[in-house]
Amino acid sequence: MARVTSKLQVTVPKAIADRYRIAPGQEIEWLPAGDAIRVVPHASLEPRADASRRLDLFDRATERQRARDVIRHREPSTAGRGWTREELYRRDSAG
Repeated sequence: MARVTSKLQVTVPKAIADRYRIAPGQEIEWLPAGDAIRVVPHASLEPRADASRRLDLFDRATERQRARDVIRHREPSTAGRGWTREELYRRDSAG
């Protein structure tokens, strides 16, 4: 168990520091979490991808979004519904 000093400092236990790769001088965030406090290392545990990898991921995500946009803008099938979109609008304006 850690103890808070008179200067409100806390020592991170070595096992925790090793597990979460917390190094001296590294920033950590203290986040309220209900009746508890979350301590989150500022740096990610995952190594940062290089620029070419990030660009590749961005291009792939952009292609997926374009595919979703094409599907979204396609006129939906009315088969099996028994009504069309236009009929709904006419019903609303008539009522």
